[in-house]
Amino acid sequence: MTPPPLLGDGRGHYRVHVVGNSGVGKSTTGKALAELLGVPFIALDTFFWNPGWKMSTNEEMRSKVEAALADAPNGWVVDGNYTRKIGTIVEESSTDVVWLDPPLALYLPRLIWRTFLGLLSLREPCSPGCRERVSDVFFSKESIIWWCITNHRPSRARQRARMAQIGLGVGNNIQGQKMRRIGGWGGELRGWFSDVKHMLRSE
Repeated sequence: MTPPPLLGDGRGHYRVHVVGNSGVGKSTTGKALAELLGVPFIALDTFFWNPGWKMSTNEEMRSKVEAALADAPNGWVVDGNYTRKIGTIVEESSTDVVWLDPPLALYLPRLIWRTFLGLLSLREPCSPGCRERVSDVFFSKESIIWWCITNHRPSRARQRARMAQIGLGVGNNIQGQKMRRIGGWGGELRGWFSDVKHMLRSE
């Protein structure tokens, strides 16, 4: 039996965690999904990065995330990974985990273009007060572009391991299955959104 596009909690509430490598479209997908569901969109980047690219401590970030989740009792969409910083509080609270896994050849050019627009202040930064800087983008080991390229395979390996545990129809944790992979060049994601819209109209 094919599972619905979103599982929810059975009472009409959806708590969705969108994961994947930097640049795959987590924020764009998360915002669009949150609007469809009528729930808050929570970007973990905004809790981690303070103005001037100052990092929150693990304790500070976990406190912010816990407060944000508590303030959204009727559901939420969370974008971001950050398991090493906050543990599994988002995953454990979620009803659905959506892994975006498009080819690197699709999303790397989009990330480069997005970064270029950020350098010119033509798009909002990932967190308030964190403007892109030429030195960081091109001359730093912390460059988001370099991170995207080098983290593509490790990120995919981590998410595949999670799929082996909680993947819908494939995970060995039968009761905990709630993760789906959306790959391809865009058609699979558009199809999934169409299924979500149909499901919501039918409720």
